[in-house]
Amino acid sequence: MTSTAGPLTAEQLSATTLLRFATAGSVDDGKSTLVGRLLHDSKSVLTDQLEAVERASLSRGQDAPDLALLTDGLRAEREQGITIDVAYRYFATARRRFILADTPGHVQYTRNMVTGASTASLAVVLVDARNGVVEQTRRHAAVAALLRVPHVVLAVNKMDLVDYAEPVFAAIAEEFTAYAASLGVPEIVAIPISALAGDNVVEPSAHMDWYGGPTVLEHLETVPVSHDLTVSLSAAGAAAPSPARFPVQYVIRPQSAEHPDYRGYAGQLASGVLRVGERVTVLPSGRTTTISGIDALGHAVDTAWAPQSVTVLLADDLDVSRGDLIAPTASAPAVTQDIRATVCHLHERPLRVGERVLLKHATRTVKAIVKALPYRIDLSSGLAREEEPAQLAVNDIGLVVLRTAEPLPMDAYADSRLTGSFLLIDAADGTTLTAGMAGEAFAARERDTEDPNDTADPSNAAGQAARAAAHNEGWDF
Repeated sequence: MTSTAGPLTAEQLSATTLLRFATAGSVDDGKSTLVGRLLHDSKSVLTDQLEAVERASLSRGQDAPDLALLTDGLRAEREQGITIDVAYRYFATARRRFILADTPGHVQYTRNMVTGASTASLAVVLVDARNGVVEQTRRHAAVAALLRVPHVVLAVNKMDLVDYAEPVFAAIAEEFTAYAASLGVPEIVAIPISALAGDNVVEPSAHMDWYGGPTVLEHLETVPVSHDLTVSLSAAGAAAPSPARFPVQYVIRPQSAEHPDYRGYAGQLASGVLRVGERVTVLPSGRTTTISGIDALGHAVDTAWAPQSVTVLLADDLDVSRGDLIAPTASAPAVTQDIRATVCHLHERPLRVGERVLLKHATRTVKAIVKALPYRIDLSSGLAREEEPAQLAVNDIGLVVLRTAEPLPMDAYADSRLTGSFLLIDAADGTTLTAGMAGEAFAARERDTEDPNDTADPSNAAGQAARAAAHNEGWDF
């Protein structure tokens, strides 16, 4: 089966669905070449872009166009032949529209994969057929699992350099699938390809008749992806109504002669459905009221659903401000000042116990203290844990225990990628330090029994030391 590619009309574009996906892999696995091949063979490259790539390739002494240059946008990337930043590309076929995030392969840029995959519904992890699964491959699989990317494609690249041998592909696919499944990745599809030659990227390969699965583009066009934020999927794929979460961004009080008593709360519905007449709770205060009205695009409506931006009106005059969360009373999240979360540290400056940071959750930012670092995950040896590390360095993944100055209504990340995530920010200069996902990831590898020395316990010595280190005016909470 081949793709129906080519320029699309406005009507065709409006009728297609959207897939956000990210590519990842180790250095020189061919990510940028794969992306360039997808763009080129799906006829998504403009003539002047292709001519520029041809000129750049000739200047580097190459006989054929280097399709990787279609995505290596920074001058430093083109000169070094590597991907440094996340490169976003937009293209479309008759079946689907795509937003692609091409993420770097170098270890020091792994943090950029968190950025590229955080909103992705699918991740393409490339593996060089000559090298097989390496540490960086495992790291990218772990990040995809950590971010709960629902679909993962293993693209075993450079099959032309191993004589298109089926046993090579089968061994790599088996090893990666077993590892990713142990992390909790729900769906893994393995495809043998040669991005340079075009085998199984857009068109089926004539060299691998032993493979009967889809090409990369065919799978991207047909993978079932739901963007319905009113529905949540369990690990087994069962659908259930997603509880409504409405972070307040702005309070609207025109105080005009036309609307003297108008008081609305504007924001974007993160998940679920809100209805007029529904009983809701305002968090973190815990006060309850009823939705008296919903305004969308200047018109009153009875129902709002994610991801609509609306203004919610409440029946009672409550103290509601930016950063508060409105949720149905029957399914309101728990409010807590103690957060246990899996994090990926993004900054060159390490994260240590006692660190004073700002925690940004949805539209609310509060002070927080790092109370404990129970463990760091050693990806070089599977998912082995280094207990109570001295710090989390850049690209490290580990468990963090935080104490916030104010209570936060936070879902588990497993239940909501939006209201279960947060950022840790440097309080002095506003630099983003860490990306956090509430709850412990990789549950299959968690300990079966409670550890009496767990630093999450505020009564133990490590917890007391953390509180003592963090004691300072305005931060002792």
